[in-house]
Amino acid sequence: MGFQCETLLYFLLSLIFFVNIAYGIKLRKKTKSEKPPGPPGMPFFGNLLQFDNSNRHEFLLKLSKKYGPLMSLQFGNRKALVISSSKIAKEALKTHDLVFSNRPRMTSQQKFSYNGLDVAFSSYNSYWKEMRKIYVLHLLNDKRVQSFHPLLENEVSYLIYKITKLASSFQHININEIAMTFSSNVICRVAFGKRYDEDGQEKKRFKEVIEETQAMLAGFFFSDYFPLLSWIDKINGMAARLEKNFKKLDSFFQELVDEHLDPNRPQKDLKDHDIIDLLIQLKKDQTSQFIITMDHIKAVLMDLFIAATDTIGGTIIWSMTALMKNPSKLEKVQSEIREIVGTKGVVDKEDINKLPYLKAIVKETLRLYPPAPVPAPRETIDTCFIEGYKIEPKTTVYFNLWAIGRDSGTWKNPNEFIPERFLDNNIDVRGNNFEVIPFGAGRRGCPGISLGLATVELALSNLLYCFDWELPVGMKPEDVDTYVLPGLTMHKKSPLQLLAKKYVYSI
Repeated sequence: MGFQCETLLYFLLSLIFFVNIAYGIKLRKKTKSEKPPGPPGMPFFGNLLQFDNSNRHEFLLKLSKKYGPLMSLQFGNRKALVISSSKIAKEALKTHDLVFSNRPRMTSQQKFSYNGLDVAFSSYNSYWKEMRKIYVLHLLNDKRVQSFHPLLENEVSYLIYKITKLASSFQHININEIAMTFSSNVICRVAFGKRYDEDGQEKKRFKEVIEETQAMLAGFFFSDYFPLLSWIDKINGMAARLEKNFKKLDSFFQELVDEHLDPNRPQKDLKDHDIIDLLIQLKKDQTSQFIITMDHIKAVLMDLFIAATDTIGGTIIWSMTALMKNPSKLEKVQSEIREIVGTKGVVDKEDINKLPYLKAIVKETLRLYPPAPVPAPRETIDTCFIEGYKIEPKTTVYFNLWAIGRDSGTWKNPNEFIPERFLDNNIDVRGNNFEVIPFGAGRRGCPGISLGLATVELALSNLLYCFDWELPVGMKPEDVDTYVLPGLTMHKKSPLQLLAKKYVYSI
């Protein structure tokens, strides 16, 4: 039986291969000069077999240096476009923002978003606008983020306490581990009202479901590029693996919602409500233009669960990595923080706006190491022209944020860590300045920017205020590597191991 299936598969692929050669020749004659340049692809597969998905941001940058910052690719039956410069990103996300506002339907994204009920992966339509309004007005507005500050400060104190214990016994501090645990704690408490960092089965389950979900979101599904071959996803086990992971994730969310619906659960003041509390209240009120269901609530939790944890933890890790590679910058930012904070013993939110160099450090980190170097793609909803080239509807568009942040046409010495470049200009990272757009821009810019930046700045400033940091014995700044794990998010491959010594301020 297995041999027959394999023979049938090879026959079908061969048939499609030869049909595609004839079709490809005809297509090239028709559209010879309209679309942007790009590397030639293979019949049927297009550029898929050439694509290095393990390090896509560097691979796409290398291609763009040959074919230009507006580059065409073909992934199976999907027309694709890659944008790699701030100039073209601005034209796409500002001049033609509406055209570039849709999302392509990708198998894993649709599954985890409950068929597009969230904000991140939903199609651009009236439903998306209403959901986005819920995020902006109820869940992640500035007032709500301010209400989360006591929680953030509590988690930072807990982080400092754990590092102090390790430092007192002269143990190496795994920055990757403590940053990701801190990030998970913050998001879990903001969204769910509880943390999952204690030892035991609950922590193990939480970690496993996160890692598998991230793997599935980065996974390859034939149905995304060859709809007629979607059955292969069933044969190779990807469909079953996705379904199994989704059921675990759904069960996890359902348990959290059930806990919040328990009539015996202690009542909290409105200011202490977590995201699930707020969503349940919105479901009860039903003031939206659509009926909010449990699936809507779980889809929103998925956005927070997957996106925010990586963003916060990753930015802290890369900030510390860059500072350890640049000791003079580390000394400069610690001097700034300690001079402003004095003997208070902790950096609070009132201090943050008095720390311009710390903010410059965060911006420079996000320029060099955006959390998602090539984020979830957009999809065009109409025809437009950029740089004289015709961009057709239903084109899948990838923005290489890693390349945009390192654009030599914008930045002097673009590959060097120079926070000072943000001290003498007004360039921000919130999507208004296209020289650096780590959170995206336009209609589909990340709605959680305020929460993400507030958390990173508070955590990083306290790490730098409370401890003096050193590399392990025998290690030099130039030995600190910046290798990246494969995946959608930018995780440091080898953990950053440091020694910490509690800072003793003079009274």
